[in-house]
Amino acid sequence: MSTGSLFDASSPAAPLAERLRPKHIDEVIGQSHLLGEGRPLRLAFQSGKLHSMILWGPPGVGKTTLARLMAQAFDAEFVPLSAVLSGVKDIREAIAQAQQALQQHGRHTILFVDEVHRFNKSQQDAFLPFVEQGLVTFIGATTENPSFEVNNALLSRAQVYVLHALSAEELGALFERAKQTALADLQFDDDARERITGYADGDARRLLNVLEQVQTAAQTAGVSSIDTKFLDNTLAQNLRRFDKGGEAFYDQISALHKSVRGSNPDAALYWLVRMLDGGADPRYLARRIVRMAWEDIGLADPRAIQLTQDAALTYERLGSPEGELALAQAILYLACAPKSNAGYVAYNAARAFVARDGSREVPLHLRNAPTKLMKQLDYGKDYRYAHDETGGYAVGENYFPDGMPEVNFYQPTERGLEAKIAEKLAYLRELDKKQKKN
Repeated sequence: MSTGSLFDASSPAAPLAERLRPKHIDEVIGQSHLLGEGRPLRLAFQSGKLHSMILWGPPGVGKTTLARLMAQAFDAEFVPLSAVLSGVKDIREAIAQAQQALQQHGRHTILFVDEVHRFNKSQQDAFLPFVEQGLVTFIGATTENPSFEVNNALLSRAQVYVLHALSAEELGALFERAKQTALADLQFDDDARERITGYADGDARRLLNVLEQVQTAAQTAGVSSIDTKFLDNTLAQNLRRFDKGGEAFYDQISALHKSVRGSNPDAALYWLVRMLDGGADPRYLARRIVRMAWEDIGLADPRAIQLTQDAALTYERLGSPEGELALAQAILYLACAPKSNAGYVAYNAARAFVARDGSREVPLHLRNAPTKLMKQLDYGKDYRYAHDETGGYAVGENYFPDGMPEVNFYQPTERGLEAKIAEKLAYLRELDKKQKKN
């Protein structure tokens, strides 16, 4: 076994991800938009002045590493907290530790809060005064949009830096560093390298953990050459990065919906498969697909509504993976169908009107008159039964409350079936106008 092996009988080695944690910002792989010459975080390191910040990005892109490097560069006390495990009591203890570091050693403290979006308002408020006083410099790490999850008071005092997932090239560089450091005894063919970097999906920690898993399996099996067949027997199911409740989830469902609306079947299918591959609940996707039919196709092609409902029902009967084909074909149909949001717009316009308008009474001629008293009160009097009228249309009849201003909520498009609907409505409106003139 080479001297670079992870395994040492005398003492357990630190995980590979920890062993390869950069000791200087020049060793950081990725985030060149922040760490390159003249870029914001590079300047922050060079400035000699600490400032509070929030590092926002997906898992495994270096948020904790950058916070530790910041503490090292400024010779500051590094006090980490996990918002998942910590409460107000832990925050108070961290503040006490910061006060002690300042009084006894003259050292400033960086308070690093991992998963800061998990802290509620009271927990965030607990350390805010100490940030304002300058006792601690706050560095928060989050995978969620801080504008939704972090208090405005705290957000206004911290610079937000957006970190990106590592590219395939950056993961390749990290792969090579790991191989030289600890995996010199293993040989990976090109397909195996590509499979592993694809599995990592932009997450450096995940890449290193997978390599560690592969090395353990290789040592157990007594092999030194790694190919895709060995990986298939070693790795769990290849799930892409996907947070079922986080921003990545809503970003992807937004991309799916907009691809359908934009009539791009290939893009729509791509995002559907991405979400399924990432572990999204197909039933949730089925509900969203039905919604798309009503919102973006509507009466331009009413068949889309029925087809999406059938696809949802098919999935309920067949489950995965067979039922996913029905969802895929529904997505393709929606993307290719004529588009209209006229019904959606009309509904929202009517809701807005009713919300701000008074409660207008139903005109007498439109009221039902099931009793003798109601008839005596003129309920239903002079109502014109449309089926008895020429063409099945009561020309000039009013169906709105008396005195209500003229409205035109529904304005059909000229696409698909709605083009014919538009023609019919225009014809009927013209008949009404002629009736008024007479």
